[in-house]
This record gives sequence, structure tokens and C-alpha cells, in this order.
Amino acid sequence: MEELHQGESMHTAITGIILLISLISTPIYGRNPSRTQTDTKSFSQPFIDVAKNCTPAVVFIRAEGAPPRNDPNDMFNDEFFHRFFGGPPRRQGPQVSQGSGFIISKDGYIMTNLHVVRGAKKITVTLQDGTSREVSASYIGGDSHTDIAVIKIDEEQGSNFPFIEMSNSDDLEVGEWVVAIGNPFGLEASVSAGIISAKGRQGLQITDYEDFIQTDAAINPGNSGGPLIDLDKKVVGMNTAIVSQSGGYMGIGFAIPSNILQNIKHQLVENGVVTRGFLGVSLQPIDNDLAEAFGTKTTQGALVVDVVEDSPAEKAGLQQGDIITKLNGNTIKSPGQLRNDVVLLPPGTVVKLTVNRNGKMMTIPVTLGTYGANTLVSSTTASRHLGISVDNLTNQNIQKYRLHQDDQGVIVVSIEPDSPASRSGIQPGSLVMAVNHQKVTNVTEFNDALQNVKSGQRILLLIRQGQMMKFYSLRAE
Repeated sequence: MEELHQGESMHTAITGIILLISLISTPIYGRNPSRTQTDTKSFSQPFIDVAKNCTPAVVFIRAEGAPPRNDPNDMFNDEFFHRFFGGPPRRQGPQVSQGSGFIISKDGYIMTNLHVVRGAKKITVTLQDGTSREVSASYIGGDSHTDIAVIKIDEEQGSNFPFIEMSNSDDLEVGEWVVAIGNPFGLEASVSAGIISAKGRQGLQITDYEDFIQTDAAINPGNSGGPLIDLDKKVVGMNTAIVSQSGGYMGIGFAIPSNILQNIKHQLVENGVVTRGFLGVSLQPIDNDLAEAFGTKTTQGALVVDVVEDSPAEKAGLQQGDIITKLNGNTIKSPGQLRNDVVLLPPGTVVKLTVNRNGKMMTIPVTLGTYGANTLVSSTTASRHLGISVDNLTNQNIQKYRLHQDDQGVIVVSIEPDSPASRSGIQPGSLVMAVNHQKVTNVTEFNDALQNVKSGQRILLLIRQGQMMKFYSLRAE
């Protein structure tokens, strides 16, 4: 009986192989071509729909007149090259940056990467709605910590521009199909497809605060600022960086999630500046030795080594030695993840922290403060209108710039070349004490004082350089 079954199995296998060979060897004209074409068209249709519906809202951006910088801005001298694999020598003189962007409202607001438009004196947008017309655009605001910027087409309100809606990037799944649209190497309206390779990529040193989507959709220099779109024709991310050894596509690209884009966009459009959540703890990772010492079986989490005085963490009751394991129910794998998750939330947000304290698990609600308001914590910010970056008077800055503990203001840490601050002679190490007669004691107050500043407006700064105090009048750009 066993031999009979073996014989039947062998016969079945041989029959299957013969059938497979016959199918493979059948001439193409012997198949049903209409069925093959129908199946192919059916599979392709979602991608065709995305291309047709979304390409008109993707724009080609040309930014002119930016001064020379540490990061290149033009298409072939792209920041991608210098971050990941080197690049050609940077040109001297005014730079020309080219990249992508996408329209997010019918009245012409556009999102792109800050490194595409940073420092530009003139921004030109080429529409891809069938007209190929060029229109001028104005810089609304940017966030250097996330490399996000918003610009707006300079046409009358009510213009009915094609735009793309954003989806909830938290709903994305690894393996999901996505489409990238942009202008790689100046080739306008290029479409590529791939899948979501991973979520929550951090520690890449691309931006200060990272929570990247990784995709294998083909992304090249010039795609910067273009959208990553799901098959529902909604934006799930903004293409920002690639990893490559050759300067071209190698299957690893990174996009900023749409939820972060929406948060930053709303703040830039409404307020012109970005505020961030602040917890007020110093953290360190947990290695195997620390895990054993604290009686935990995992190295995941963030160990609290210090609690900042008068911070939200102190007010909520967090203590030195606490291990933060979850934020709003989501597992914390590292201190970097917790830091990023907090700063990407708006001030005033109530978060629930799951904490391991001496082996006992507890939930602690914390109302986040405003990043930059606590002078004990460094929180550098930049003013695009003045070309100046300032920081709080932390103990480290007080020692570095030889200031006194009772000094008040914000310290100038860098000056943009060819900026109003540079032309006025302001130097790093100067202490900004007031803006337009409004006293400033921290970064948040500095940003608030400049919140409604418009290009061309005069800004009065009270500054102390060394022992000399002086007013400076700067015209905002």
C-alpha cells in the first residue's frame, strides 16, 4: 500500500511538471492576450490614478540668491550628497537651489524641505497642472530642526490651485504601496513606486528630530520636498533624504511623516514660528549592567538621571532613577525616541508616562511645557528675518561666553552670512536683552517678540557686547 501511494505521488508530480513545461513553452500567440492585458491594467490602475490626480499638485521649485552656506542648495550640489556620500566642490557666490514641493491648499500654500528654500531672495514655482507656467512664491516660515518649510504662491486669494490632502501617517503599515512624485535631476513630474520599508527610523543624523518613514520608491537628488503618496491619493510623507554610495537611487530613501508635516505646517502658517513640547529630564540608555542593577529584564526604555528644576517633569513627580517605558501606551525603546516623541508634540499636551520605579509600574500624567521657556535647558532657535540664532543662558553658555549668573537675555550663537544681523556688526556671544522694547529672558520670549514681523519692517534690538550696551536697528528680510 505504501509503495502504491508513492507511485501515485510520483505520477502526480510528473504530470504537474509536464503541465508546467507545456504552459511555459506555449507561444505568446497561443495565450489569451486580452486577459493578460486586463490583469496588468487592473494592477496598474491605482498607480495610474495617483499619477493623474496628484501630479498637478506637485511643483518644481527654484530658489535664487541664497548666500554660500555650509550646506549646498543646488540640484547637483545637493545636501543629500554631502550628508551621505560627499559631492562636488561647492560653488562660490549666490546659490541656486532646485527641488520639489506640493500644494496643500487651493489658495497656494506649498510644503517643501527647508534646505531647498533656505536663505532664498527669490522663489519661483513651476506648476505642473498642464500649464507649465511659472509663478513667484513667498517664504512663509521654516523649521531647521525638522527641515520643513512652507511657501505660498504670490497670487490673489481665492485662486483654485490643485492640492493634495494629507493622511494619518500613524496608520501606515510596512509593506504598503506608496508613490513618490518629484523632479529628480530637474526631470519634472517624475513618478516612482515602491513600498514602505520601515517606520520610525531615528538616529540617522539627517535632522535634529527624526521619525522617518523608510521607502524603496526611487528617490534621487531633486526629489527633496516632494510628496510620498499612498494609493488613496493622500500624502503620507515628504521625501527628504537618500542613502547612496553613487549619488543615485540605491533603494533607501527617507520621508518625514505627514503627521509631523501637519503639526509644523499649522504652526508656521498660524504663528510663523514652531513651539515644541518640553518634559524636563536628562536621560541615558539602559545597558545590560544597568538593567541588572535596576532589576529589569529589558534594555528598552529611558533612564532618568536628572530632573530639571521647575519643569513639567518635576511638577508631575518624576524622580531620578525612574525608567520611562511607555508614552501614551507606546513602547519607548531609547532616550532618543522619547525625546523626539515629546518635542514633536505641542506645548500643553497631556501625556501619560508609564514608569518603572524600583520595580513597581506606575502611570504618571505630565502636562508638557514649552521648549525654550526654561532657561536651564539649551534650545537654539533661528530668526529667518534677521539671520541670527540664539540660545538660552544655560550654565554651559554662561561659562562659554563668560557671562554672569544674574545676566538676563538670550545669547547669540551664530550669524548668517550677508544677513541683516551680519551687516549690522552683531557678533556671536552678544546678549540680546530686548526686541522692540520688549524684554526677552528666554528663547520662547524671543520668538514671541518676532512672531508678527513682516519683511521690510524695522526691528530694534537692545544688545550687550562685552561691557557695551547698544541699540541696533535691523530691517527684516
